[in-house]
Amino acid sequence: MQPVLEIYTPDGFDLWPVAEVEPFGFLPLSGALSPAEVGTAVMRVADYNDVNGTDDASAEAASASAPLSAPFSASDSDSDSDLSPRPPDPLGSFLHGLLTCEHVIASGGLRVTDDSTGVTFQPGCCDGLEDWRDWHRLVDDDGHGLVGFGHDPVSPTAERFGDTVRLTMNMEQSDSPVIELGVSELRHLLTGVERDLTAFLALAAAWSSEHLPSHHTAVTSAIARALDLPEPTPAHS
Repeated sequence: MQPVLEIYTPDGFDLWPVAEVEPFGFLPLSGALSPAEVGTAVMRVADYNDVNGTDDASAEAASASAPLSAPFSASDSDSDSDLSPRPPDPLGSFLHGLLTCEHVIASGGLRVTDDSTGVTFQPGCCDGLEDWRDWHRLVDDDGHGLVGFGHDPVSPTAERFGDTVRLTMNMEQSDSPVIELGVSELRHLLTGVERDLTAFLALAAAWSSEHLPSHHTAVTSAIARALDLPEPTPAHS
């Protein structure tokens, strides 16, 4: 089980170094990422939340360029509609949505691979890393629990049946592949997910200190919210 971020790089992005990645693929988040991969992840979260405050033409272009599988967008949140004016400088303008949205969204989710069968459970269109803790409902509920991550035509679903959790790739498909996990195994995997996300957040904090020093604290806070994690404790020299 890996926490993954849906990735694409806007054409001509040059505000900081980013890695070359496959468009609309998934980047696993952990403490093992290179600086360029961390920069890519921060870029992706900032770009996904960079809608409010644009003019109508810019908003329309952003919508047109977003991946079809993108879940709920920051522009859809009524609570985030009253934002401060967009700064005129390119860096401040690009980070504007990330730093002003109360509810930061990170398109992606948790990916599960069954090594024995090769079946992979992918995040769905309504999934996001900001909601990864929803998976705990499957291990905390008393023998029940259902979490959906998408809708027609592809509806990945996780459902608990007693001591077993069944991951169905697509509920719309009668013969959909499935992965079955024990509840204790899923609990162990979720502990690993939190460890990976925490390690990535520490990398992102160090990365932003170097590459975005004037926005370091705010960017780190926003990324922590996007991952539903507490902000890392600053290191003391």
